[in-house]
Amino acid sequence: MIRPRTPPGVMELLPREQIAFQRMLDVIRRNYERFGFLPVETPVFELSDVLLTKSGGETERQVYFVQSTGALANAAADAEAGKGEGGLPELALRFDLTVPLARYVAEHEHELSFPFRRYQMQRVYRGERAQRGRFREFYQCDIDVIGKDALSIRYDAEVLAVIHAVFSELGIGAFRVQLNNRKLMRGFFEAQGVADPQRQALVLREVDKLDKRGADYVRETLTGPDFGLPAEAVARILAFVEVRSESHDDALAKIDAVLAEAGDAAGEVLRAGAAELREVLQLVKALGVPEAAYCLNFSIARGLDYYTGTVYETQLVDHPGIGSICSGGRYEDLASHYTKSKLPGVGISIGLSRLFWQLREAGLIEGAAESSVQAMVALMDESQLPQALDIARHLRAGGINTEVQMEPRKVGKQFQYASRAGIRFVVLAGEDELARGVVAVKDLVREQQFDVPREELAGTLRVELEQARALAGR
Repeated sequence: MIRPRTPPGVMELLPREQIAFQRMLDVIRRNYERFGFLPVETPVFELSDVLLTKSGGETERQVYFVQSTGALANAAADAEAGKGEGGLPELALRFDLTVPLARYVAEHEHELSFPFRRYQMQRVYRGERAQRGRFREFYQCDIDVIGKDALSIRYDAEVLAVIHAVFSELGIGAFRVQLNNRKLMRGFFEAQGVADPQRQALVLREVDKLDKRGADYVRETLTGPDFGLPAEAVARILAFVEVRSESHDDALAKIDAVLAEAGDAAGEVLRAGAAELREVLQLVKALGVPEAAYCLNFSIARGLDYYTGTVYETQLVDHPGIGSICSGGRYEDLASHYTKSKLPGVGISIGLSRLFWQLREAGLIEGAAESSVQAMVALMDESQLPQALDIARHLRAGGINTEVQMEPRKVGKQFQYASRAGIRFVVLAGEDELARGVVAVKDLVREQQFDVPREELAGTLRVELEQARALAGR
């Protein structure tokens, strides 16, 4: 007998946790649609040469290739006959949703309206080393706005408003969207004499070690023989990446301070980045996002070779150890490998599987004790089955998700079953209740039982459920 087990690196949930996960998906989808984003799904596998066009190195080592048993047999036969051509399998599983989006937009470019506003919520696959909280199969929930030739900076602000709407409704605690601008960062480094993009990336890699190795280590490395930066420039870089804003006005003041410090060394790139960041901040305020929900963080670099303007990282205020729960930014050209058209865009991604796992580990998942089944009609006698089925039919017609016990059992056993399944209401209709034209309702949350006229049952339960949602803030 084969021992049942899941492969490492996957998250498989029991039903009530799956319901909580599904509710998070529903909240994200609902808010994406509220902002006018359109759904897109792409195949779980793509042609290998298309998927891996812009990858290589670490990415290619994490890709899962797909090959049917028929294709393997044909390849073996060809090899035996000396006809084998070698190379990668024809198909590969997607490792993110960005590369499939680039292919999708390039392929359907003449059928889409621009700016193209898309959301996509699907699983992706990476052959990462299995470890706690890192998955080989996981959900990503992305939005992107893609322009043709150009895209207004105003969309960068709108994306932040979407982030705020999503996490406000998810109700997982106070959060803050941290902002930076790659042009501002590049321009600042240029003003310190670090103009080459590859050298900037190396400096930032060292700066990223601040939390683990400390400021003294980073300072010595950057002034040492490998980098040879002047001590004054290193001091300014370390001060720059420590910048955080405390309010909207403080954020604007911090941008002005960067320009003032650069003085005559402030080049075109630095000034462009400052102007973009200032405009995004002003529009975010106009969109009604509270000041406490966003701030500047000049240490955020994100995708040095990919992002070109605004970058975002979102963190839970009370649980910074969880890390970024939503990230993304502005890029210059989405699909340059697939089309000659210039397609700039801005987008964000929520890695929901990892986020759910972290929230569950931190005890922050609400509603995991609830079932999607709201009521159960008990059955105490075989002869009452038609009545039980009729009650359930009316409950469902009234918008109540309802299960029926199909076989009579002791009432205590039925209550026990409903409690373990997370069902709140048990409806009982014995001979006495049927004679009086009522049903008895056992509320397993309040531990109360009450009678309701049969025709008022669905409406009564709807009111009870609405009150519970209101009290829970959902």
